[in-house]
Amino acid sequence: MILRPNYVEKVMAYVNTPFVKILSGVRRSGKSTILKMIEAQLRERGIAEDKILVYSFDSLALEELKTAKRLYDEVKGKLSKDSKTYLFFDEIQEVKDWEKAVNSFMTDFDVDIYVTGSNSRMMSSEISTYLTGRYVQFRVFPLSFEEYLMFRKEYSKPEFQFPIEFPLEIHAPDPYKNIHSEFARYLRFGGFPAIHLQEYTQEEAYAIVHDIYNSTIFTDIVKRNQIRKVDQLERIVKFAFDNIGRTFSAASISKYLKSERRTIDNETVYNYLSKLESAFILHRCSRYDLQGKEILKTQEKFYTADPAMRYSVLGYTPDSVAAMLENVVYLELLRRGYEVYIGQLADGEIDFVATHGGDKLYIQVTQEINSEKTGQREYDRLLNVWDNYPKYVLRTDEFAGGNHEGIKSMHVADFLLSDEY
Repeated sequence: MILRPNYVEKVMAYVNTPFVKILSGVRRSGKSTILKMIEAQLRERGIAEDKILVYSFDSLALEELKTAKRLYDEVKGKLSKDSKTYLFFDEIQEVKDWEKAVNSFMTDFDVDIYVTGSNSRMMSSEISTYLTGRYVQFRVFPLSFEEYLMFRKEYSKPEFQFPIEFPLEIHAPDPYKNIHSEFARYLRFGGFPAIHLQEYTQEEAYAIVHDIYNSTIFTDIVKRNQIRKVDQLERIVKFAFDNIGRTFSAASISKYLKSERRTIDNETVYNYLSKLESAFILHRCSRYDLQGKEILKTQEKFYTADPAMRYSVLGYTPDSVAAMLENVVYLELLRRGYEVYIGQLADGEIDFVATHGGDKLYIQVTQEINSEKTGQREYDRLLNVWDNYPKYVLRTDEFAGGNHEGIKSMHVADFLLSDEY
């Protein structure tokens, strides 16, 4: 089991605090494994086994506990009478009215609670209704590029030579010669941990990810929301996946479906998109007017939870690489706690404006710059922003690097591994 310290350290900072620790994210992103890592950390701190209670609601063995009252009655009889008990509830959304049980545990007993979940019941807007002021939430994503490299080093075949030492030192001379080719593989295979535990072919990897997609669609969306027009939902997913990195609206989806002789109103489209967000299949990225300093409510972009999810549904094509480059940069910014927007200028867009506290980044992502005109387009948009925050052009072709009038050029792989932002 490879430690994912970025998550474990953040959660462990809240041990023994009066907050429910909630890990949420797309299915199979590693939440359950991170929960086990936290359990292990508590044991290393000297917490006795009988003070740690673990319940995984994916198991049929716990079917009878899937209501708040039954869960409460089961757990209260096992709590320590003389010291704190640590409760771990994996996939808690399977328990009806789970929030009531968790609230009661917090109120009635000396407990420290950790939960994971994968659907809309775990969204901040939903949780805050029941646990106002009593929880802290951590978004768990599939593997970052750095985590992917750790998995490759640990689980790849013996003949795979990967000259890399951790912690990463990307500014050292040639720290690992395969870094850019490994990034190309990461872009194609994505970051779901399950497909990096051994060597899979591309076809095998996409089959695994497609099963994750299917279970999310049919369990967390169709079944839970009693959706009857499943084909309609899947067509919307495919439209969104096919338009990663492009702005579109509900009206454009309605028009597309109408061209296929399928009528759907804008409100239903928005409803489906919201449900896909709630299941963490899609992430919405709004536009931000850099002159008017306001968030725009139309023509948003959507990104997927992982590049492999798109490829498992639509297949891999070389012309999709540019969009997936944006996708992986967007996800990395979210991992690092940034709020991310599309920067709207009077005569164009900046791919990402990312803010975190008082920090801000401006980012353009391009597959390659193969002409002076292309380079001018990428750099000029950033030069049109008159402030002193860092600005980047990220690319994947071979180039000299360096700065252009204060704008830093980096390979996307190096940016993903950088600790300078």
